[in-house]
Amino acid sequence: MKKTFKLQDLDCANCAAKMENEINKLTGVEASVSFMTQKLTVSAPDESFDATLKQIVKLCKKIEPECKIII
Repeated sequence: MKKTFKLQDLDCANCAAKMENEINKLTGVEASVSFMTQKLTVSAPDESFDATLKQIVKLCKKIEPECKIII
């Protein structure tokens, strides 16, 4: 499954790159974080997408605490 989410309050291009790198370390996940468009695109297996999304939210909060993923 592939979905795109809006990122709110992503203030740093370096943080966006860190998020992308950390998310891509998750098994079976491909992600792209665009600082310019403030969007996160995630591709992950259908059966584990919800669990993966929860992990992604935690990773993003750790890197950029003010950033919110609009689901």
